[in-house]
Amino acid sequence: MGFVVQRAAGRRAAARRRDYTSQGAPRRGRVVPPCRGEEEEEDGDSGRMESVLSRYENQITILSDYLEEFPETDEPVWILGRQHHLNTDKSKLLLDISARLWFTYRRKFSPIGGTGPSSDAGWGCMLRCGQMMLAQALICRHLGRDWQWEKHKKQPEEYHRILRCFLDRKDCCYSIHQMAQMGVGEGKSIGEWFGPNTVAQVLKKLALFDEWNSLAVYVSMDNTVVIEDIKKMCWSPPQSSGAAHSSAHLHRSALGRNKNTAGFCTGWKPLLLIIPLRLGINHINPVYIDAFKECFKMPQSLGALGGKPNNAYYFIGFLGNELIYLDPHTTQSFVDSEENGTVDDQSFHCQQAPHRMKIMNLDPSVALGFFCKEECDFDNWCSLVQKEILKQQSLRMFELVQKHPPHWPPFIPPTKPEVTTTGAELIESTDKLFELEEEFEILSV
Repeated sequence: MGFVVQRAAGRRAAARRRDYTSQGAPRRGRVVPPCRGEEEEEDGDSGRMESVLSRYENQITILSDYLEEFPETDEPVWILGRQHHLNTDKSKLLLDISARLWFTYRRKFSPIGGTGPSSDAGWGCMLRCGQMMLAQALICRHLGRDWQWEKHKKQPEEYHRILRCFLDRKDCCYSIHQMAQMGVGEGKSIGEWFGPNTVAQVLKKLALFDEWNSLAVYVSMDNTVVIEDIKKMCWSPPQSSGAAHSSAHLHRSALGRNKNTAGFCTGWKPLLLIIPLRLGINHINPVYIDAFKECFKMPQSLGALGGKPNNAYYFIGFLGNELIYLDPHTTQSFVDSEENGTVDDQSFHCQQAPHRMKIMNLDPSVALGFFCKEECDFDNWCSLVQKEILKQQSLRMFELVQKHPPHWPPFIPPTKPEVTTTGAELIESTDKLFELEEEFEILSV
């Protein structure tokens, strides 16, 4: 059934409720309602609630190939450190965008925590954006920034392994299950909306259990990036093989399956740098706009997390004064890996023209992301920041300092905790806690 979403001035409430339109942009598309059979097979309050969300708030939207068409302009388009010209290489631009992994709301996955929600529709958008930023870092780490995805083309094993990290299963290291439950330690209840900084802290903690990718995740504090601390963290000596074996023995999840079978390599650990920022009070301060856009030009760019209140997007570039973003506000069904380990990836790539929004409509709470595979990449990033970001004498977007501030607590590189889980409950049921009666005893009071 076709419909036209009019300009936001006339339909702001509807656009905000549906969560998949951007302000001020005309849309024309087709909504696919949930199947009756899918609704009827769910029972209880949880099933009814998911049915309502799926029908009224998070309907799957299929956009025309011609929607969000880029305007005729000589201005370049910047996507994660790459420049495109619409007049000469528009097809390359669209291929570059479609190669980004696209994570959206999902439904019908196993309940989080065993009894929690089986869909993140309505609350998981910032978590999905965090997944997209991290996935881009892993693509750069294993496949390179210029790797391209093509529909139905066989992809390398590393690609499918990256995808498996994000499947909606409790035993996948960056699943919605792991992120939601790790967020409890950050003061967020399961089903509660996350902000950019909370997602950054969750990714930082989960990365400690991911031995295959072996990332060093640095989340800046007080708008300040400390070069000394980052180099200390990325050059930290590896965990001893004995300790690694003992720790891995405790883990039963895919966090253990992500163990680097080649062993722990010495040297620079690839850096995921996340900089949470507040670029204004209620609205973004125009003084930051040029510096914000410069970040998308850097070859180390992973884009930005942000959006509008309770409405998150993954920003990957810009054209003029419009930001280009991937929108997680589409509800799709859970997808699992095949027996051979491959993943049907058609729903993990956005194959329509991307969304755009005016940069001044951006909520001031954002988080910038950068990936530095080698130390020279980080040194180059520091030089670019000094040249392009810190040239402002006042109201700098963030600070880059060489030494650890003396009034801060000492910096200690994070290490993997000696625990049996990441905080996500991995026990199937309480029946499996004690296989035999001899394994526990009742203590009298």
